[in-house]
Amino acid sequence: MSKLAEYRQLEKHLAEQLKALEALKGDDGLKKEIEFETKLRKLLENYGFSLKHIINLLDPLASARLQTSAPIAGKRKPRELKVYKNPSTAEMVETKGGNNKVLKEWKAKYGADVVEGWLQK
Repeated sequence: MSKLAEYRQLEKHLAEQLKALEALKGDDGLKKEIEFETKLRKLLENYGFSLKHIINLLDPLASARLQTSAPIAGKRKPRELKVYKNPSTAEMVETKGGNNKVLKEWKAKYGADVVEGWLQK
C-alpha cells in the first residue's frame, strides 16, 4: 500500500471516529455517567475512601474473587534458572524456559527424556 493510500485510509478512519465521538458527546446517558463519576470521586476524596473500599462494602466476596481469578501482572514468581550439561561435549546451557535454541536441538537429537536427565541439581 502506498503512503498516500495509507494516509487517506487513516484520514477516513479518523473522520469516522471523530463523528462517533461527537455523537457520544451529545448522549444524555454519557453526561449522567460522567456527572455521577465526578460526584462519586469527590465524595470518596472527602471521606478518604477509595473505590476498593466501596466494592468491599457492597460485595465483600468480590475482592476475594478478584484476587483468585488471575495473577496480577508483575506479581508472578520468577522462573527458576536451569542448567543442562551435555555429557558427550561438556557444553552447558543455562535457561529459564524451554525455548532455548541449543536445548531444542539437543532434545531433537537425543530425545526430551534424555536431555531432562542432564539437568544439573
